Amino acid sequence: MSETDIFVLGLDDANMRTLRRIPGAENYRYHGLLSQADVQEGDIDIAGLIDRAVAELDAFDGKIGAVVGYWDFPVTTMVPILGRRYGLPTPNLEGVLKCEHKYWSRLEQQKVTDAHPKFALVDLDGDPEPPADLSFPMWLKPVKSFSSELAFHVKDEQDFAQAVREIRAGIGRVGKPFQYILDQVTDVDIPPEVAEAGALAALAEEEMTGQQAATEGFVYDGEVVVYGALDSLNYPDSSSFLRHQYPSQLPAPVVQKMRDVSTKVIEQIGLNNSTFSIEFFCRPETGEVKLLEINPRHSQSHAEMFENVDGVPDHYNMIELGLGRRPRMPRDRGEYRIAAKWYHRRFEDGIVKRIPTAAELERLRAEIPGVEVDIVPAEGQRLSDMDAQDSYSYELAFVYVGADSEDELKDKYQRTIDSLHFEFEEV
Repeated sequence: MSETDIFVLGLDDANMRTLRRIPGAENYRYHGLLSQADVQEGDIDIAGLIDRAVAELDAFDGKIGAVVGYWDFPVTTMVPILGRRYGLPTPNLEGVLKCEHKYWSRLEQQKVTDAHPKFALVDLDGDPEPPADLSFPMWLKPVKSFSSELAFHVKDEQDFAQAVREIRAGIGRVGKPFQYILDQVTDVDIPPEVAEAGALAALAEEEMTGQQAATEGFVYDGEVVVYGALDSLNYPDSSSFLRHQYPSQLPAPVVQKMRDVSTKVIEQIGLNNSTFSIEFFCRPETGEVKLLEINPRHSQSHAEMFENVDGVPDHYNMIELGLGRRPRMPRDRGEYRIAAKWYHRRFEDGIVKRIPTAAELERLRAEIPGVEVDIVPAEGQRLSDMDAQDSYSYELAFVYVGADSEDELKDKYQRTIDSLHFEFEEV
């Protein structure tokens, strides 16, 4: 059987490791299209990135089987642009843009559900004030960003003014290239209020409280499938993720409500032939769920969790859709009953003087079954210089753990981080 050539935007070693384990991988040849640094670090020259990607694809001496990606913007918009250029199955760009623009997404959500916070657009020009009909505490964030970059928890007018200053200073890194995409599309009906806001405005939202959780799913030929729900737990007294765990341990009615809301909003937005990940705040005691944001891609952070529990990394769904096929994700065929991705963090800046060695990590994997570790910073790097960090902490390592109970999950993680030897120079 001949091999199918699949191009992956921003392909990195950790996800290549996972992609090689999906069903049918022996029949695929994966090619990196641009580097992870190209699509995640520094200024985003979106026009240049598209041109470079086209040049790489045009130079390929063979048949392009698929162009896929698992990173946030600019990858989410480049996949449909490139896919359409080469006549490949691909997500629809309009659906992607509706998800990516946080204000546009909220406008679509409110047409079909009240499972969202009160929100308002904030024009960053001049001296903006907190929206009159929103109450403190609230969150202020760019209408387009990724991860939790430039998202600020605002308790009063002083906090609001400071958040405006910081967002105004940094919004261009993602906002300007996203505005370029909005300016280029001619076959997408952008509502006047979204077009007027553009990509260099901010969104204020009343604070949501409760347990964070998420759904993962895909759309194939208009059919919305939610194939998993998971929990996202924060560090104590922090908005920074401590771990994601799958499957969700929330009550079944709450999980079902997340599934129902996910299906409803994805159908309203019209996203098609794409994976998606939707984040929620849930209150188990009342059954209430509130939608935080919609990502028009699955979360590469969750792939190992699905593999540990269901037997297949959910990168499989991305590849199947990229090849024009309906995914058939298995359930409960993995080695473990529960799995997590943990975020080992530092809450102070510093210069990294030492990271765990490859030999140390290999020994750790042998000693603690079901554990995989990816180190985030490099030696010599200042933590505050790392891209795609939240506004309050710095990632040191991602720790993937499979276990048969939540207690075992926690024990394996603690043993792992106790073995990770980092050294820092204080700044």
